[in-house]
Amino acid sequence: MIKIRLVLFTMLFSVAYLGAQNKQLLYDFYEIPQSLLINPGVKTPYKWHAGIPAISGIAVQAGTSGITLNDLFANDGIDFTDKVRDKVVNGLSQRDEFGGSLQLDILNIGFRNANRPEDYYSFGVYGELSVTQYWPKDLAILAFEGNANNLNRRFSLSHLTTFGEGLSVFHFGINRKVSDKLRLGARGKIYSSIFEAKSKSNSGYFVTTQGQNNLLRNTLVADVQLQTSGLNESVENEDSNESIGSLLARRALFGGNLGLGFDVGFTYQLNEKTSITGSLLDVGFINHTKDVKNFTLEGTASNEGIEIILPESFEDLNSDIWENLIDDIEAQVPFETNSDSYITLRPIKLNASIRYNIGEQKQKTEDCYCGINGVENNSPFDYKNAVGGHLFIINKPKGPQAALTAFYQTRIGNALALKATYTADKFTFTNIGLGLNFQAGPVNFYILGDNLLGYRNIPDSNYASLQFGFNIISWNRN
Repeated sequence: MIKIRLVLFTMLFSVAYLGAQNKQLLYDFYEIPQSLLINPGVKTPYKWHAGIPAISGIAVQAGTSGITLNDLFANDGIDFTDKVRDKVVNGLSQRDEFGGSLQLDILNIGFRNANRPEDYYSFGVYGELSVTQYWPKDLAILAFEGNANNLNRRFSLSHLTTFGEGLSVFHFGINRKVSDKLRLGARGKIYSSIFEAKSKSNSGYFVTTQGQNNLLRNTLVADVQLQTSGLNESVENEDSNESIGSLLARRALFGGNLGLGFDVGFTYQLNEKTSITGSLLDVGFINHTKDVKNFTLEGTASNEGIEIILPESFEDLNSDIWENLIDDIEAQVPFETNSDSYITLRPIKLNASIRYNIGEQKQKTEDCYCGINGVENNSPFDYKNAVGGHLFIINKPKGPQAALTAFYQTRIGNALALKATYTADKFTFTNIGLGLNFQAGPVNFYILGDNLLGYRNIPDSNYASLQFGFNIISWNRN
């Protein structure tokens, strides 16, 4: 029972955090200004926009791969221990993950350059919390089954992979209509890290073999590291006059570990009805130099437990043989801490899409600016319907992770736009999403929900995502 609790604790610890990331409903949904954050080269049919502070964009995602809560707790007559063994310990692989993200768009403003109407500028700040925990398969088997029946099996320490962070991002972007066919965009970013913890690229193993002096011989070869920043000061904050809230706010406002990054994107009109888009996001780094505390376990140890030689050992029964054993192991595989600075590369994200507009283009009813770089001043929405596909790839600790989406978008007048998506990714192959964008005068409201089929039985769902927000928009009609 203790082994089962240890396995479940590891799993629940992983799920307890909220990593982000695919926003296929928002991507190229240019009626929503926040689409600029995932493609700085998206179409911009606005004079200006202003997100309502703190509620202009809220996005929450959470997912598990390989298992759901229902797999463990469903009332199906199967013994709980058997479920843990079959579905968790033996059913999951080291590439299965638990995690998600929370993003809050604190400030988001954009405006068109009066002297260069082909340019649209946007700037703001958002906060993000993101965590990814991979399943430590070998260590879970060792905890559940023990080592007695696993002689000569090497339990890999490379399965220890976790990453979590909280940060704020200050950004400024330029979107330019280069020609009637091409629109380019770029966004510069300053990252202010609030906290971070990561452990990856670990190596080593634990193995049990036949002993010579005792029955079993245990060998540990370890090169494991956990790097953290921003956590030590938070834990020890009781001795400081600064409150936790003030500490986090200071770190969010350039008082944390800083970094730089950029996004780039484009929209290209292949023909009258077909366009392609692409974006590369979060190409950058954070340099961690403040409040850094790293934990390392490196070395090789091999022992056969406590060796008792009879009858000689009866002459020294008062010796602390257990303490000597522990000291010997710690000397061979020391557990140490340091404050060495380190650099973390941002998780680069790639988006690409193709869009085909259906039906007849709306008639232009107003004059437009002249010149090749002029801005469209007719109705900002050209077609009623569109279909297409979207590819998303993110660089994760265990390699790239992809998602493929097919979408259909339609408009009902100039007040309502709907987007439906079907997405296949690591978490689910039955992800149907629906997005709604509503325009009431200058007030814009949008809500985007993923994996709607999963809401029929949330405990049996692998993935959930919700985004919503409010903006004030002045459309580019005059």
